[in-house]
Amino acid sequence: MPVIRPVADLETNPKEVLRDAYETKKPVFLTKNGYGNAVILSMEAWEDMNYENEVYQKLLESSIEARTNSRRLTEEEVYEPILAQIAEYETAHPNAKD
Repeated sequence: MPVIRPVADLETNPKEVLRDAYETKKPVFLTKNGYGNAVILSMEAWEDMNYENEVYQKLLESSIEARTNSRRLTEEEVYEPILAQIAEYETAHPNAKD
């Protein structure tokens, strides 16, 4: 269930708004006059979302390349960069496996 709060809570209860973002690790949607106005994310949630977007983009690029390129890659050529990126992410985010 998404967390939805009025934008006025940023003035009256900023600690609660931030706590919601950190504890749920999900976006907190802020509304003004009943309409969406802004979104607050914890840094960890933003980094996770950004990482997922990067992986999706790489998969999309690979799919396009596979359809347009007659040369086939070896298993090592495919997996080594992916495994290196996963290792880099896990080093930067040691609690990501939990």
